[in-house]
Amino acid sequence: MIYKGCFTSDIGSICVEDNGEKLISVKLCKSAESSNRSVLTEKAISQLKEYFCGTRKSFDLPLEMKGTDFQKKVWSALCSIPYGETRSYGEIAEMIGNPKAVRAVGGANNKNRFMIIVPCHRVIGADGSLTGYAGGIDVKKKLLKLEQMN
Repeated sequence: MIYKGCFTSDIGSICVEDNGEKLISVKLCKSAESSNRSVLTEKAISQLKEYFCGTRKSFDLPLEMKGTDFQKKVWSALCSIPYGETRSYGEIAEMIGNPKAVRAVGGANNKNRFMIIVPCHRVIGADGSLTGYAGGIDVKKKLLKLEQMN
């Protein structure tokens, strides 16, 4: 069974889905209507709300990471970026031992199903510019500003 819980945040409605054992997605959605929440859904929503309040800087949630080995390496590297800091796509490529895979790192970011929790919003262009983000550049800017303020 898939469980789903949604809430309204500073960046819009966020929906959390889980399979009863692990989270399967955290994403923006059109409305904050929840259908059937689980204990895990509630825990994830609670931790995300703490993040938006500035009191949580990391997450303790089980994630079902479905992807290629390369994507999993990228997502793991994203999780190592400290709260309030950024890294370039090139720096992530170097972190995973594949310095020429800058574009592929961008592709893996695009496949990340756990916004905020796997912090792809912390990845920026080599020149410091804010580049692509599934939630939009304005959302990325808000998340980075939130982290810099705390």
